[in-house]
Amino acid sequence: MGSIDTSQRAVLIDLDGTLVDTAPDIVEAASRMLQELGAPPLPVKTVSGFIGNGVPNLVRRVLEASAIKSAVQEHQALTLFYRHYRDTNGRFGQIFSGVRDGLTALQQAGYRLACVTNKPHAFTEPLLALTGLAAYFEVVVAGDSIAQMKPDPEPLLHACRQMQVDPALCVLVGDSEVDVAAARAARMPVYIVRYGYPGPDGYSGMQCDALIESFDELPALLAAPSL
Repeated sequence: MGSIDTSQRAVLIDLDGTLVDTAPDIVEAASRMLQELGAPPLPVKTVSGFIGNGVPNLVRRVLEASAIKSAVQEHQALTLFYRHYRDTNGRFGQIFSGVRDGLTALQQAGYRLACVTNKPHAFTEPLLALTGLAAYFEVVVAGDSIAQMKPDPEPLLHACRQMQVDPALCVLVGDSEVDVAAARAARMPVYIVRYGYPGPDGYSGMQCDALIESFDELPALLAAPSL
């Protein structure tokens, strides 16, 4: 980003699959939910593929994959999932390698940092606290902070307004097509980590500005003159 004042620039960062490997927490909660509904657990890879579009969507897809489709059961399942996820949130997953170093370097370089996630606020704040990542973020926009979630651009734009920064001077870092779509709609660059939850199509053909192997590559990438 050259010689432009980094304090006027913000890095918006996804949570699940980008900062923290939350799949173990989510899979365990989904397995406990299915057990109460009398169904066997699904493979880890299957449930991980449902992460990124919010909890109601994840629960609905888990039920569909388990051939449980009743609307009554969907409502019951959502209640069960939330109850179990309160117990598993932050207990089984861990921060991805390179994340803490990358966040520290971005902060030291003067970038404003925001976490923008589709995870509900009731689970986002405890997870950031448990992992020690909360202190890095000036703003947190959760999946229910406003009416819209990614891939709608509004959560990104809301974060920018909260920090009083121009969206044109911001970037999004995420792990899926949901992040790509949100960033494109907000007209900002998007960088995708290769280690997250990209969905069934993987990273092949993902129309992002760059794919990164480790989060700590990000500060150098953002400092490149072309950006």
